[in-house]
Amino acid sequence: MNRTNLLSRLMVPMTLMLLLSACGIFRQAPQKTDGPPPSLSKPEKEEPKKPVEEQPVARVPFNVPAFSRDVKKDVYNIALFAPLYLDSVFATSLEIPGRTMPRYVLPGLEFYEGAQLALDSLARLGAKFNVQVYDSKARQNDPATLIRNGRLNNTDLIIGSVTAPEIKALSDFAKQKEINFVSATYPNDGGINGNPFFLITNSTLRSHVEAVQDYVQKGFANKNILVLRRNTPFEAGIYGHIKSAFEKMDYDKKSRIREVIWSDATTESQLSQYLLTDRPNVLIVTALDEAGAKGILRKLATQRATYPMHIFGMPTWDVMKFKEPEFEGITLYYTSPYYNDKSDVYSKYLTDAFRHKYKSRPSDMAFKGFEAVWYFANAITQDGLYFNKDLNKPGNRVFTTFNYQPVYLQENAETPDYFENKNIYIIQKGDSADFKMNAIN
Repeated sequence: MNRTNLLSRLMVPMTLMLLLSACGIFRQAPQKTDGPPPSLSKPEKEEPKKPVEEQPVARVPFNVPAFSRDVKKDVYNIALFAPLYLDSVFATSLEIPGRTMPRYVLPGLEFYEGAQLALDSLARLGAKFNVQVYDSKARQNDPATLIRNGRLNNTDLIIGSVTAPEIKALSDFAKQKEINFVSATYPNDGGINGNPFFLITNSTLRSHVEAVQDYVQKGFANKNILVLRRNTPFEAGIYGHIKSAFEKMDYDKKSRIREVIWSDATTESQLSQYLLTDRPNVLIVTALDEAGAKGILRKLATQRATYPMHIFGMPTWDVMKFKEPEFEGITLYYTSPYYNDKSDVYSKYLTDAFRHKYKSRPSDMAFKGFEAVWYFANAITQDGLYFNKDLNKPGNRVFTTFNYQPVYLQENAETPDYFENKNIYIIQKGDSADFKMNAIN
């Protein structure tokens, strides 16, 4: 089936019923066995009463009462959101203008295609779901409208590739209804707090720079650590996160971090004043944009023969190409919450399925759609609506090792503001392929 036909079919209501027999993945609650009834006759001689031991009070997971509830169903209702832009693509007819797919449609479409393949596979394994697919960019059917009209009231789990403002609307709804909402691709908390039912898979920038700080402290025995940032509030905030992570780090061999503020007017000789010849210079560059990243790299490139350098960039460096001759020989790293060398059985299955069904290769968004649905559909099937007590089951791993941890934005808070994937991969850029550096599986 080509994608033109697929998009046309998506114009009809997208409800998928996966109703096959379960294959032992539903757990049966153990039956309670009462002890023998108390004797009605009084003993001739009363034994001295033993002091009654206080039974420990059952802990409410993460201080969220709903998480202690065991709620399982025969069929789970899942709402899947993706930015398909169907209103724009089919504004005048059911035919795509020029028979060419608009580029802005592809990420959401590929996320949906990967999710669909995961659902098909789970159905064959006996899982039971009623899945409703929604276009998060629909003008008359966006999340806020769906919520207002009660269309999501029976939902048990929300999985979405969404951004602002949809993420806030869905988070508020999930909190009100006490159901889990998985943000699968947005690397930001969207200003959300006080919602333990909100799960972030694509880790926030703060988690990225905390992981870099931890890695450079432990990965280099003797080092000169510099944070190179521009004089903007945003990049100052990134430095603040790095400094905070340094101060909280309990590690007796950690080295101090120095801040270097640069601009287009900064010269190579000015930068060289901060560099050392007798040890690795570990440089953390806070520029997220390609122009800024390449601007500072050009200034550093002239120093590489004199000063040993390891340069750590931001997660956005993942898609940047540093093929210019002046960057040759520079050791570059970036961070990512995802890593997939595509050698596992899931990747091979997804690649083969895309080739046969869509005559194309799966993109990163397709892999993310497959992984998010497979991971959390399994979680809800195994443990019910409130699978939050055990979010990181190794058996549910697909491509990536997730480590969802509670995030408390205020000191001494008792309830998490949300849960976030804290596993960050440190990846070195290579000429033909990138390589994972840290020991996360």
